[in-house]
Amino acid sequence: MPRRYAVAGTGSRAQSYVRAILERPDDAQLVALLDPNPGRLAFHQRKLADLGAPELPQYGADDLERMVKEQSVDRVVVTSPDYTHATVVSRLLRAGADVIVEKPLTINAEGTRQIVDAMNESGKSVVVTFNYRYSPRNSALRQLIQDGEIGQVTSVEFQWVLDTRHGADYFRRWHREKKNSGGLLIHKASHHFDLVNWWIASSPTRVFASGGLAFYGDENAAARGLGERPARGSIDGAANDPWLLDLRTDDTNRELYYESEKYDGYLRDQDVFAPGITIEDNMSVIAEYANGARLSYSLNAHSPWEGYKVSVNGTLGRAELEVIERAAVVDDQIDPSYPSGKVIAGDVRTNGERLVLQKHWATAVEVEIPRGEGGHGGGDRLIYQDLFIGPGDDPLHRAADVNDGVRAVAVGIAANESLATGRPIVVADLELGGWKS
Repeated sequence: MPRRYAVAGTGSRAQSYVRAILERPDDAQLVALLDPNPGRLAFHQRKLADLGAPELPQYGADDLERMVKEQSVDRVVVTSPDYTHATVVSRLLRAGADVIVEKPLTINAEGTRQIVDAMNESGKSVVVTFNYRYSPRNSALRQLIQDGEIGQVTSVEFQWVLDTRHGADYFRRWHREKKNSGGLLIHKASHHFDLVNWWIASSPTRVFASGGLAFYGDENAAARGLGERPARGSIDGAANDPWLLDLRTDDTNRELYYESEKYDGYLRDQDVFAPGITIEDNMSVIAEYANGARLSYSLNAHSPWEGYKVSVNGTLGRAELEVIERAAVVDDQIDPSYPSGKVIAGDVRTNGERLVLQKHWATAVEVEIPRGEGGHGGGDRLIYQDLFIGPGDDPLHRAADVNDGVRAVAVGIAANESLATGRPIVVADLELGGWKS
């Protein structure tokens, strides 16, 4: 008997989960959709009809408990905005459903306590979708460390750059306000901090951060003399401005957002140089771990190319992973980690990935990375297998539970507190839900 699933939050990200459920009829059955916006619900109903799937019952934001009861829902996939996760997840747990929640688990310490308390009281489970663990290149680095190739880990150097299409997009939508997303140190970097936690098999204990809004926003635009700008991208003439996003030029964006604005007033295409941005675009973090390792991390959201570089130092040597997801911004795809038919090439920098191991007193060798197909370097296909069929005997332990979700946001929550106070923050002092260092 397949498990009965519902999806709560029917924005763009929900599409991949709906498709993954429909592709596994022996194990999963989609029985309901929930969203406060009827326009987005109607979009997904049309997509289901195109796939030959039956029309589903629809529920509004206040109907979580009623949906679980009426549709006998076993599990709910939560893809609603980050600031809603704590309330939505805890209500679903208490209603009797297990939860699969998009990262981040939540955006603040109170949210972690709320979710863990509801999970403990209900006896239900929470799974967090850290799909980057499943990317072959990241799995290869985990395997190398786990096999002891570099000995005991002493430090990690991690640089992530978001380009002027993908990075800029966080400054157009609800993420631009810290009260909604916790900033990129939580919304985006929880992916990265989870990778570090998982790679080195440890938990953060103390965090110091520095950062600010140095590029986007109205004050920075004025300082650079950009002049008066339109408030949004879906206007005539937007195609001539690379910073603006015209929702009308893409069917999905047009139907999901532009034509659904009338229901809730949400604007998906705000100008990245408009007032009201309260998140940072340049961030640096120093973190200490329970096993004695230290992390040096940086995130930039206005780079001309996108990718990351991570180096892991150990008592026997050093491992280096370099990933270039988009060498130059010359296409119109928002997230370059998804597959594209376009080849982005540069005279000096080209798309690609490389994992290098160099032991003490030896020359460097390149470690083969298995090639994956699909979104996020093949990670999406593997994680959906785990989510909707069940994790097998995985020696890399890629499936993430609520404790992994808490550990991942722990660094970002502590980093935000450090930004606010100027002090290093002891993670245990945050009293995160279920915290174990």
